[in-house]
Amino acid sequence: MSDPLDRATSKAPPTVGEGCVRRYDPEALSSEDGTEFPDAQALWERLKDGEGEGPPPGKTDDEGA
Repeated sequence: MSDPLDRATSKAPPTVGEGCVRRYDPEALSSEDGTEFPDAQALWERLKDGEGEGPPPGKTDDEGA
């Protein structure tokens, strides 16, 4: 195997749309693509309520400035 890229086994799933609205085709995704996210509803509720705003835990606003 002389070409190191021949070893690559991952492939992007099919997409739908064009330009800015291009996204992975939800009909083509499966659990093998890593699409399972059991805590998505809880995360969405937390973000909607504003709890997800601000710096990540352990960070302050003046870090990295």
